[in-house]
Amino acid sequence: MEQQEDIMMDGENIYNKIKEIFGCMSNNLNILEEQIDIDLQMEYFEFSKNLNAQKSSEEILEEKDKLFESSVSVETKKKILVELASVEEIEAFRTIEKYLKNPDKELKDWATLSLQESKMFIESKLLDENQIFISTGLGGKGSKLRYFVVLISQKKTNFTVLQKKVIKSEFDYTLKKYDGEIEEIKYAKTFSTIKAVIPLNVSIKEVFKEALDECNQYGNFLEDNFIVTNMKELSFEEIEDFLEKEKYNENT
Repeated sequence: MEQQEDIMMDGENIYNKIKEIFGCMSNNLNILEEQIDIDLQMEYFEFSKNLNAQKSSEEILEEKDKLFESSVSVETKKKILVELASVEEIEAFRTIEKYLKNPDKELKDWATLSLQESKMFIESKLLDENQIFISTGLGGKGSKLRYFVVLISQKKTNFTVLQKKVIKSEFDYTLKKYDGEIEEIKYAKTFSTIKAVIPLNVSIKEVFKEALDECNQYGNFLEDNFIVTNMKELSFEEIEDFLEKEKYNENT
């Protein structure tokens, strides 16, 4: 039996990257839906990878009740959660699931990752097939990944009411054409941000470029360049700092 693979990417077309890695497209893709800080994800997967696997499944399950004891330290519970995730038994999955209903506040995201990993191991065992776990900072929805996009005003001025309507209608229309959807649009002085979910097999840069070009049919008011990431939602301050640095670099 093959174990699951954990994949964290910030690429243009994850579908193609998975095919490149595995040789063919698997039907057993599992997307982490929750938005969890990417540094915490890296910490979890490193912890899981480096865990000393000397304990038997029985020994690990014997310690499961410690998760619900207030006297047990957070660090000990982190280890127990990772150990339980490695056990290919429904009892381990149900224990993590129960804990996640009322977790220690600082371990909610850690337990979420543990539950996802437990699910992967059990599915691998039942299906006897390789499971692919796709994990990004912004999470996903069903078989789609969530992306954060920044559109920049070409004239570095506030968007007009008409321009805002154009951005919403054109991006909504284009994304729906590719089975995607807008979740949120915000506006600042010189840029707009969009949070959207897009299917894996869609080229992210192409679909957003198409929508941007459609917007520019109404006055060429957006920069051709835009920011897109699936790692984190940028604050307005972070975007402003980034644009200032880009402007400085262009002038030096």
